[in-house]
Amino acid sequence: MEKAQFLWAEYTCQNVILMKGASMELQNTRRKAVIMLVLTAALWSSSGLLIKLVSWGPFTILGIRSFIAGLLFLVYLRRIDLRFSRYHIFGALCYVVTNLCFIAATKLTSAANAIFLQYACPVYVVLFGYWLLKEKPRRADWVALAVIIIGLAFFFGDKLSFNGFYGNILAIVSGVAFAGTMVFMRMQRDGQPARTLLLGNFLSALVGLPFLFFEKSYPATDFVILLYLGIFQIGLSFLLYSLAIQHIHALEANLILTLEPILNSIWVFLALGEKPGPLALFGSLLVIGAVMFRAAVSARGSTTPVVAGESAV
Repeated sequence: MEKAQFLWAEYTCQNVILMKGASMELQNTRRKAVIMLVLTAALWSSSGLLIKLVSWGPFTILGIRSFIAGLLFLVYLRRIDLRFSRYHIFGALCYVVTNLCFIAATKLTSAANAIFLQYACPVYVVLFGYWLLKEKPRRADWVALAVIIIGLAFFFGDKLSFNGFYGNILAIVSGVAFAGTMVFMRMQRDGQPARTLLLGNFLSALVGLPFLFFEKSYPATDFVILLYLGIFQIGLSFLLYSLAIQHIHALEANLILTLEPILNSIWVFLALGEKPGPLALFGSLLVIGAVMFRAAVSARGSTTPVVAGESAV
């Protein structure tokens, strides 16, 4: 009897140690995923300043940047597998629509309107995530989402307007498509989300590259900037995103990525000296605070692995 009790106690202790080890490993994995997403937002934010320096049109920029990024994903995946699942195809199409609609929106409405309306994306992620992923948002998600939207409204301040109706509609469509890209990539968390980006970038290149032949000049500086944008701003950033989305919910990932417009303003300030006003600074603090709050809640609550149909926090 005593021996049986001793063996049971030993077995229980071993299980507790294993569970603690698994919990710590999961927390470390999620922490790395959050860091990857912050780096993704930082890389994405570098495009705003650099694209202004390129003399070519937006579709040419889209085509060359996407082609270079597609080559990077091709090297990462090491081979071409044309057996794409429906999630790969849907995600890639959403990726193309996101880029095309956002570029068109920036031409038809203000840049502030385009970015703000696209970053209403978390609302659509909530709907798509609940419908397709069964990832139910918790109280922390709603609190962070509300604070981020208010923060972005303060951040853009008087730059927002009701002008450019069709541009505003396209910006909304871009946000919906962006949410679709994220959710379809999240649905491949047990597969290869990077294949969605491989297909999406080559489709974007197919749409944009023909416009290169209509450009009036071909400055070397444009090629250098687009080389950086293709390799780092799109290629490396989405590679980090494809790795992170396998370990973190689509909504939480999108909330973290709302740091992009804040970081973009920082680069503009450092390079051009454009100082943000007090409302913009207040909005920035709200967004950063909400993202840090959501990440802290997630890290504290992630004690079990994330599986399909289960919410981590």
